[in-house]
Order: sequence, then structure tokens, then C-alpha cells
Amino acid sequence: MNQDTTFIYNYSAKENKEIQDIRSKYLPREESKLEELKRLDYTVQNSGMIESLCAGIGGVLIFGLGLCLAMQVIGSGALTTALGVLLGIIGMVSMIVAYPIYRKVFGKTKEKLAPRILELTAELTSGKNSAL
Repeated sequence: MNQDTTFIYNYSAKENKEIQDIRSKYLPREESKLEELKRLDYTVQNSGMIESLCAGIGGVLIFGLGLCLAMQVIGSGALTTALGVLLGIIGMVSMIVAYPIYRKVFGKTKEKLAPRILELTAELTSGKNSAL
């Protein structure tokens, strides 16, 4: 019996990397502690931004409409002037409260996430110190 047994193996580092990249897309993603820390910090730093921008931009638009009415660019008469002044005041108030809205939402988010952020920073810094 003459059996010719051969083993043929083709290895390509480029193919293997491509296969691993495709495989990693379908595996469940595990967030590292550093990634979680960055995500939480980003959340705190940007909290309140949308709310304050909406209040500020809305206030500017209302103020502008009031200004147009008060200057009689739109409409004419004493009633439109009075309505314009009223809308201008409402717009100014809305612009003024934009920053306090930002500070309040920022403070609440910071207070809520601070314990976890401090816990993660302690874990990450103690892990690096013990590795040294």
C-alpha cells in the first residue's frame, strides 16, 4: 500500500486580518473601562447644551419677531407695536434663562454620574500604578 499523505496549508496574514475584522463586527461589543469613562465624561460635558440652545435660539427668534412688530416692519398700528414689545420681552427672558437652564441640567447630570466617574478613575489609576 502506497499511500501518499500530504498536508497542504495556505496562510495569508492579509486574509486572516480581513476575516478577523469581519468577525469582530458581529461579536457583541464589550466596552472597556476607559471607553466607559470617556463616554460618561462626554455625556456630562455636553449635557444641557441642546436644552439651552433651544431656549436661546427660540428666544432670539421670538425677540426678532417682536422687534419686527414693534418697528412696524410687519403690520401697523398701536396694537402691533404693543404685541411686538410684549414678544420682545418674552424673547429676552427666554434668552436670559438659557444659561441657567444649561447650568441646572449640567449640574444634575454631573451629580448623577460623578460617583461612577470617580470609581472608574480610581480603578484605572490604581491599575496603572500596580502595573508599574
